[in-house]
Amino acid sequence: MTDTDRTGDSVVPPVPAGPKQQFELGTGPGRVLVWFYGVFTVAAASRSIVQMILDFDKAPLAYVLSAVAAVVYGFITYSLVRGGERARRAALVCCAAELAGVLVIGTWTLLEPSAFPDATVWSDFGMGYLFIPVILPVTGMIWLRRARNA
Repeated sequence: MTDTDRTGDSVVPPVPAGPKQQFELGTGPGRVLVWFYGVFTVAAASRSIVQMILDFDKAPLAYVLSAVAAVVYGFITYSLVRGGERARRAALVCCAAELAGVLVIGTWTLLEPSAFPDATVWSDFGMGYLFIPVILPVTGMIWLRRARNA
């Protein structure tokens, strides 16, 4: 049986508001972010492993920094996929650390090129990777801050 208003027309009862849906970090533009971080995890890890096996004595600092970048990228990827508030905060902290690393290493490679006989992922602000290493953490932090407000 349906309710009717005074004119006799049927009235559809209002749909009760459900609980606020949790913002999914791995959907929409967040999925693209996860994809980029996943690709950079594989790229940085592969590069550093091969370099450390074949030429570790040539540039140990550069190769270890590439491995550190791979770990940071991997943790951010995992956090974005996992979702939830704790993972979002952890990813936000790692994105800030990543940006700091890119800026410090990028500046260091420009001021003291002899310290890096071979490039890292973050050398010259990620120039070897089309500057994506400096753009990615900024984009990530913007997305993660937006996720908090959703």
